[in-house]
Amino acid sequence: MRIGELAKRAGTTTRALRYYEQLGLLPARRAGNGYRAYGEADLRLLRQIRTLQDFGFGLEETRPFVECLQAGHPHGDSCPASLEVYRKKLSELDECIARLQEVRTRVSEQYARAERERDALAAGAASEPPQCEWAAAAVHDRDEWER
Repeated sequence: MRIGELAKRAGTTTRALRYYEQLGLLPARRAGNGYRAYGEADLRLLRQIRTLQDFGFGLEETRPFVECLQAGHPHGDSCPASLEVYRKKLSELDECIARLQEVRTRVSEQYARAERERDALAAGAASEPPQCEWAAAAVHDRDEWER
């Protein structure tokens, strides 16, 4: 099949396919007329790449899965290198979830404090103006996320 048909069947663009070819993820074969020629195995590679990208994997992270399929394995995650990418991605996700949980806890604490102060103000019992502790924490959290 030609590049346009492959792109359509894979749910992507011809531009993306040429980019994958540049990266060495998609084999570049040419027919006698000079057009790129692809087969069902190439469609399978593209589906593997697209699925992993949908899960948040970068293109370079898809390489071991593609190589595993190209080696003739029934699944892109049948090889040790693919499993290692899964392990690294899970570790990254665990770290991200932990950071988000920390931020959630801090926001929850700020919310509870703000509600208490609001209630105290409503009751006329506030002796000092409410303070926002969030600003300093937000700067710290932003710096952590950018690392």
